[in-house]
Amino acid sequence: MIDQQRYLSEKVINLKPSGIRRFFDLASGMEGVISLGVGEPDFVTSWAIREASILSLEQGYTAYTANAGLIELRREISNYMNNRFGVQYSPDNEIIVTVGASQALDLAIRAIVNPGDEVIIVEPCFVAYESIVSLSGGVPVPVQTTVENQFKLQPEQIEAVITPRTKALLICSPNNPTGTLLVKEELEKIAHIVKKHDLVVLSDEIYSELSYEDGYASFASIDGMRERTIVINGFSKGFAMTGWRLGFAVGPSMFIQAMLKIHQHTMMCAPTMAQHGAIEALRNGMEDVAIMKKSYHQRRNYFVKSLNEIGLDCHMPGGAFYAFPSIKRTGLTSEEFAERLLLEEKVAVVPGDVFGKSGAGHIRCSYATSMDQLKEAIKRMKRFVEKLSVTV
Repeated sequence: MIDQQRYLSEKVINLKPSGIRRFFDLASGMEGVISLGVGEPDFVTSWAIREASILSLEQGYTAYTANAGLIELRREISNYMNNRFGVQYSPDNEIIVTVGASQALDLAIRAIVNPGDEVIIVEPCFVAYESIVSLSGGVPVPVQTTVENQFKLQPEQIEAVITPRTKALLICSPNNPTGTLLVKEELEKIAHIVKKHDLVVLSDEIYSELSYEDGYASFASIDGMRERTIVINGFSKGFAMTGWRLGFAVGPSMFIQAMLKIHQHTMMCAPTMAQHGAIEALRNGMEDVAIMKKSYHQRRNYFVKSLNEIGLDCHMPGGAFYAFPSIKRTGLTSEEFAERLLLEEKVAVVPGDVFGKSGAGHIRCSYATSMDQLKEAIKRMKRFVEKLSVTV
């Protein structure tokens, strides 16, 4: 028997598997399951984007691109960031195209973190954040937001965990898994703490196109934050391009060029045909984004209202396509609730505590599925909750 302690990295041995994937894999082996689990748009990538990618193949664009990505795409990203969020970036040295937003985040963390550096992570959060920081040699420092504040980060919470080793703050707005949106005024208060303690900000804005409330702002657009913020974004969520694996990061040249060094040695470049599709997405795809956003907005309103009506208290999310209801009144843990709901009613959700300790007592439900499926899911969840209330 080979000794894994001898041959495997300690960091990998201690790495937690994704709690999202565990329930997804369990559900995939069952028939008749309604999946509210994996955070993926139910829309197909628009035909215009697919056609642009197909055309690039037909024209023979199959070679490597520049490490940072096609200059035409970087120009479109520059225009997008300026037109949508009021922040200007040079296509030449302040933009990098990556293999999904996850790679962009990994590059950003590795570019700034030295062993022992602390990165503040706002929980509940995407399951990969802690792992990416740990794999880089950094120390993830969780800050637990609460349902009483609709899971919104409070500036004093940052102050409470600052140490001489604190290097960066990692935030996501709109948030996965809670859907919480931090508006401009709230970001400005956080920015004051960031500037006071000379922190770098990693702003995950992958759900920026799916914000339903007024006041959304890119963190880099806040006064004094552009020079210390790396914005992570991509095409997966807003443009329904998850399988294309295409993301990007923008920020000051110092950060982006450091990320590019790592990218050169680990990935070379993002897929060429996907980049051609993304050019079309940014040039002509915003109408399709608006159509998808309107549909998510309608589903959000129905689904959250229905969750509250069946006894699962849920705040109204400001963005993304997730609801994060409390299941505390059932007396079950998040994992017990999710597992029993799947086995007894064939509805797949994700236990809230896989996103951090403050997610305990909640479940994440993705409403990126058809209205008919959502209605049936609510019907099954209502039946399940009523059955629990009889036995509790």
